[in-house]
Amino acid sequence: MFTPSFFVAFVIVCLFAALIFSRIRASVLFSTVVLIFYFLGYIDQERMLSFGVNNAVITLLLLIVSSLALEQTRLLIWVSKLVFQPVFSRTLFRLGLLTSVSSAFLNNTAVVASLMSGLTRSQDYSPSRLLMPLSFFAILGGTLTLIGTSTNLVVNGLLIEQGYQSLKFFDFLPVGIAILLVAGVVVYFCAYSLPDKCVKSNQRGDYFLDAEVSYDSPLVGKTIQGNGLRALDGLFLVDIVRDNQLISPVHPQTIIKGNDKLVFCGEVQHISQLEQFKGLSLFANSNGLLVSNLIEVIVSTESSIIGRTLKDTQFRSRFDAAVVAISRNGSKISGKLGEQVIYAGDKLVLAVGPDFEKHRNIDRNFFIISGLKVKGRLQTWQETVTIGGFVSVVAAAATGAMSLFSGLLIYLAVMVLSKVLTGANIRRRFPFEIWLMIASALCIADVFTSSGLARLIADVVMDIAGSSGPWFALAVMFILTMITTEIVTNNAAAALALPIALSVAEAYQVSYLPFVMAVAYGASASFVSPFGYQTNLMVMNAGDYRVVDFMKTGWKVSVTYAFVVIAVTPLVFPF
Repeated sequence: MFTPSFFVAFVIVCLFAALIFSRIRASVLFSTVVLIFYFLGYIDQERMLSFGVNNAVITLLLLIVSSLALEQTRLLIWVSKLVFQPVFSRTLFRLGLLTSVSSAFLNNTAVVASLMSGLTRSQDYSPSRLLMPLSFFAILGGTLTLIGTSTNLVVNGLLIEQGYQSLKFFDFLPVGIAILLVAGVVVYFCAYSLPDKCVKSNQRGDYFLDAEVSYDSPLVGKTIQGNGLRALDGLFLVDIVRDNQLISPVHPQTIIKGNDKLVFCGEVQHISQLEQFKGLSLFANSNGLLVSNLIEVIVSTESSIIGRTLKDTQFRSRFDAAVVAISRNGSKISGKLGEQVIYAGDKLVLAVGPDFEKHRNIDRNFFIISGLKVKGRLQTWQETVTIGGFVSVVAAAATGAMSLFSGLLIYLAVMVLSKVLTGANIRRRFPFEIWLMIASALCIADVFTSSGLARLIADVVMDIAGSSGPWFALAVMFILTMITTEIVTNNAAAALALPIALSVAEAYQVSYLPFVMAVAYGASASFVSPFGYQTNLMVMNAGDYRVVDFMKTGWKVSVTYAFVVIAVTPLVFPF
């Protein structure tokens, strides 16, 4: 029989399939599902809109915007300087300690982005042995407090919506410390077995760039070898695109023809060599930008250019920049640069124009790795107010003197009045995609419960657990959530798993808290896949990792993490 729960299950299965196999942004997919449920009467207008202004959702947005002020201080720069030590073991230890503590109170994406810049430039240690631990320690640190990760805030918001008591600021700390100590040790020792790609990472030899030969170029009619294209320092000619046909590999005696696209692989810093060849035009130059002011970026998972070619995106007019070179996790890229389809995590070298930094969409589309002009520093009193104010808000929320929501509202008002933040800053960096995604996930979770589907799945979990009791059911819930977060986003995993967990707790007639915490910790356990968590995607390209590198290291961390959560959570939060 075609029941509401059956239909909701069908739609959610389709959602999962689209998240896995399509390149449509997650926020678009989730909001589409919400609209389907709304027009079919599964959720009413008032209920749907209420999730958009949910206390936890707004608190999360305020927290993200507040972190913009902290990013302008020297706090993270100071933390970065404390990391490097003469001995690798001490450097790794400090990296883990400082990253996890910082991520417990600050936006972990900002923490990773700030520390990643220094690690990639390290001349003493291979970045590939430090960047994956950096991401993992940031994830572990996020489990320590209510504001350590957006997942915890989403879970808390769902609890309040369901009529349960709000979680306290440090409720996550006891289990979080156990996770950090045990899983952190595993991350520490796994770092020694990570691939050493120091030379390749420093030389950036995985970039691909192209140049077009004009019809009147002196290169036309001569061989590759005769033109000296085999004797370039740091650049290697790998392909020729001629009349939409790919010539690969390129023989030294291949004759150059007019309108040929020459595809080079190598070190971007040697690109000036190509300017010595008359009639050879780089892709960036053809877009009206000279290759002089270069910056390096990673394409964000929320970027609007994903799944489209550089030409289709009108890259030049949209960002006042042109792509000089592209890198895709060490994979070979063939064909014209302008016809390459962009994927999340692609690393690009951009030649930027004077208005690049003024565009509002830069931060939503890219993570800046290096090359941007240094921003103007805050005055001493502004830094004192920014850091001191945030510490005060956290302390007030932790002691219960003031709600986090109220404290962040006051903090943002002070930041605007002290000119640390401006309206333009906030508009440019406002996390609209995150807001849409989480609000939609909360709506879906509500339908998940009201349709009876959560209860049906809870019954399945209880059947699996059998007579083993709530402890085994908790383990099943944690593993389901952990698997889900590797497939979809951590917030979506938490929103979908929590109604089931609450139903399981109700069925066993035990405390809901251990099940709630298992879902929260499970939704943060993204170590096996580089695509399950944003910081993993950031370090994947910067560290030249492959997916298999994450799998080899991540499973050890995941197993350890799971063991600690399943063993310790019921001890801290009894059934």
